Amino acid sequence: MSFKMQRVHVFHGEVEDKPGGISAKLKKLAEAGAHLEYVYSQRSATKSGVGDLFVAPLHGAGELAAAKAVGLHEVAEPIVMRVEGDDKAGLGGRVTQAWEMAGINLHGLVMSVVGGKFIGYATFDSVADANKAATILAELGTA
Repeated sequence: MSFKMQRVHVFHGEVEDKPGGISAKLKKLAEAGAHLEYVYSQRSATKSGVGDLFVAPLHGAGELAAAKAVGLHEVAEPIVMRVEGDDKAGLGGRVTQAWEMAGINLHGLVMSVVGGKFIGYATFDSVADANKAATILAELGTA
């Protein structure tokens, strides 16, 4: 099995919790040429009528200017790692169990399988946890 795991530099902004709240921001990014691989949104747990939008990657002056114009900025937390590799039955359970055994508490996890490959985004509470998770994933890939 082979795996890849790399840090994703995420941009965040608040959105109105209403139809079109997200699409207006994504439209501006698309117009600037952004090719997003990661889009995550959720309602705010603390602010009524507000949601959080996270996107990545953004490159170049035009995309960064568009992000700023719609209220998105790069954030240091959460630590988001893109994980991909060959799919195998039970793989998600083995990976998350290995991380659990190492004392890593996941902030969040989204995984999908397409055409025999898996891709996902794991969110960690710290860079140390993300690095430890990457080491464990590399060890599982050689096992």
